[in-house]
Amino acid sequence: MAAQNAHLRLGVNIDHVATLRNARGGTDPDPVRAALLAQNAGADGITLHLREDRRHIRDADLDAVMAAVSLPVNLEMAATEEMQRIAVKHRPHAVCLVPERREERTTEGGLEVAGDQNRLRDYIAPLRAAGARVSLFIAPDESQVEAAARVGAQIVELHVGAYAEHCAAGNDDARDAELRKLFGAAALGYELGLEVHAGHGLNFVNVGPIAAIPEVVELNIGHFLIGEAMFVGLEAAIREMRRQMNLARL
Repeated sequence: MAAQNAHLRLGVNIDHVATLRNARGGTDPDPVRAALLAQNAGADGITLHLREDRRHIRDADLDAVMAAVSLPVNLEMAATEEMQRIAVKHRPHAVCLVPERREERTTEGGLEVAGDQNRLRDYIAPLRAAGARVSLFIAPDESQVEAAARVGAQIVELHVGAYAEHCAAGNDDARDAELRKLFGAAALGYELGLEVHAGHGLNFVNVGPIAAIPEVVELNIGHFLIGEAMFVGLEAAIREMRRQMNLARL
């Protein structure tokens, strides 16, 4: 089992800086500036989601961020031919495959891996050949974790959205049940030789129990940090998240 006091990495998702920019057009606020601020504040990586409809991050943002920061860049994307070509061309440190629907506001649920193993195995191979570490964003379900290992992923990112929703609603029993699923999925992933990440809906209040899962080595957090930055600044928001994560590992 992974050491409980091991350093827990923080990936900062800067998508919603671009969302705000795109709401009005123009160049401000600049996602590259956000990425550099995150780097200075102690982030361990930068995450961005290049959606098929380019609703927030755009192709030029990917180029600019990769050129500007020294941190690993994690490219979230749908498992489409277009996105595969972009990833192979740009060679980010990591690629995280996520489900994607045009009408959704944010990623809903985890990727269906167990029912799509042959396609995903073939899809992942060129990404790995290009040097990207391949992650699959999945529900904390044992069948999905096992399938992720079979198709050649190196990482699973556990979708903690249901846990976060139960926390917000004050549904303690449902929250605890979801947390048990997350602990179980993380342990299984580790047993199968997968690196385990987690993300979606995390904030200062609910991050502690997820950060305390010993097999989890990275959290990817975006929307809350960008929102909190409106009140306290991005660097302060990231430093406080880093503090909360560290407390959970004491």
